[in-house]
Amino acid sequence: MNFVEELKWRGMIAEIMPGTEEQLNKELTSAYVGIDPTADSLHIGHLVSVMMLKHFQNAGHRPIALVGGATGMIGDPSMKSAERNLLDEDTLRHNQDCIKKQLAKFLDFDSDAPNAAKLVNNYDWMRDYSFLNFIRDIGKHITVNYMMAKDSVKKRLSRDSSVGMSFTEFSYQLLQGYDFQYLYEHEGCRLQMGGSDQWGNITTGTELIRRKLNGEAYALTCPLITKADGGKFGKTESGNIWLDPEKTSPYKFYQFWLNTSDADAEKYLKIFTMLSKEEIEALAKEQAEDPGRRPMQKKLAEEITIMVHSKEALEAAIEASQILFGKGSVETLHKMDEETFLSVFEGVPTFDIERSKIEAGVAVADLLTADAAVFPSKGDLRRNIAGLQINKEKIDAPEKVVNADALLNNKYILVQKGKKNFYLLIVK
Repeated sequence: MNFVEELKWRGMIAEIMPGTEEQLNKELTSAYVGIDPTADSLHIGHLVSVMMLKHFQNAGHRPIALVGGATGMIGDPSMKSAERNLLDEDTLRHNQDCIKKQLAKFLDFDSDAPNAAKLVNNYDWMRDYSFLNFIRDIGKHITVNYMMAKDSVKKRLSRDSSVGMSFTEFSYQLLQGYDFQYLYEHEGCRLQMGGSDQWGNITTGTELIRRKLNGEAYALTCPLITKADGGKFGKTESGNIWLDPEKTSPYKFYQFWLNTSDADAEKYLKIFTMLSKEEIEALAKEQAEDPGRRPMQKKLAEEITIMVHSKEALEAAIEASQILFGKGSVETLHKMDEETFLSVFEGVPTFDIERSKIEAGVAVADLLTADAAVFPSKGDLRRNIAGLQINKEKIDAPEKVVNADALLNNKYILVQKGKKNFYLLIVK
């Protein structure tokens, strides 16, 4: 597989330094991507770079994931308006371990192959490097004029002229440049990859290697992912979409991709899945013929949910999704964990019910009128009972008794009135 050609048709190259493709065609090459370790999970904003590493390894090359334990403590002027907080070493190591477990779903770290992936942390080579040694060994090779010319610096200075830029942030590109030099010397790393906003920082590294070591190093960036409607990719009202199932449930993760717009679906299939060009073209044709079936979104959600979580998590997410569309069963509800259950029914009207009432047993007619105003009256309930379900089971008599056996996760009762009206009774 030709790595550059693969990325080109997938729309994953923004800029590439001359000579990069020739280097990759010549020999097995090591390349790295930097990852910010300020959280103990990756989010989907990291996935483009991770997919680049995955394609890189598939092409027979050696991927290196660099956890920025040192640079992550500073903040990159091209990314944030505020500086980041200092992480203690225990937190840093914990975050690193969690990130490696997630990366292992995409990259092969454990094989004996010459292109097995490696995880490194720049804190390991920065923590004992004195400031005096750093400015003597590294600082003298890169001029202030060169650093000031970088877009990330110019944008930050023009954007925040009243606040300015700290020396800490200004020095970020030197630290990132030194990372590249260190990996060039110790891991034979010849290429750094990242988002297009990192071009300036990456080329500082290639320049440092050229000036200090008289070596050749290369740069490749991918476009920053945008949505067709101009909205920010990967952000929802509740925040980031995380890869950790404790932070974002597999159901919510699956739903995020399933709700991709038609305008973005083909682009995301190219970037976030390993599907071939022919498979994606076939899905695009299928979508054009019958957009209502949304085959591209379904395939996108399936592929990426399996890759990040598992086939079992995908099946559970699909099963949970079907409950809202008239399918699913009481068994499905009972085996669903609380987080997924609440994710599915987020935003539906809720009513608080006293536990003692449910434990004693209460007639449906009383429960859904006096205790929870699902129906305005018992007469209205009787007239509309044909469309009434409790926990996906049809109710045929208003006097039917509901007791503690009906509780889902020992706390909830799901009421459905008609096809689309759901209510959640929360037993306290």
